[in-house]
Amino acid sequence: MRVRKATHLALTLLVAAGMGVSASRVKAQGAPTAKSPTAKPGTKTRHGKSSRKVSRRAPGQKAPAPDRISEIQTALAKDGSFSGKPNGKWDASTVDAMKKYQEAHGLNPSGKLDAKTLQKLGLGSQTAGAAPPMPPVSSSSLSTSRPPAAHPQK
Repeated sequence: MRVRKATHLALTLLVAAGMGVSASRVKAQGAPTAKSPTAKPGTKTRHGKSSRKVSRRAPGQKAPAPDRISEIQTALAKDGSFSGKPNGKWDASTVDAMKKYQEAHGLNPSGKLDAKTLQKLGLGSQTAGAAPPMPPVSSSSLSTSRPPAAHPQK
């Protein structure tokens, strides 16, 4: 029985080595050994599924930094939409001011920060939200490109 377990471990390690996995990793992931005949809970099973949770980045936009919020509040105050003192907090008065500004300038009055609102406030990119990004053009493709030949009309 002991020889069979040793043979099983040796074969497992050979297969793992063939897949580029080190022996210490196989052992850490719960490969059957003489001391532990079953895999540890929370590790990968034979079907490649794992009971461990993979943390993923939360979807959605991240909140601007307090300095950026103060900058936005200052721009809204210059327009007359924001009446308070810039405090760097995205509070209800800032949302209301943003809605007021957006409505006055023909934007979607959502109260949320977007590229077009930042452009109108003078705080955004000149190209953000205007068109999809274009791939960079290399100088070699410019020198070899030729206009298409014109076809004579009948």
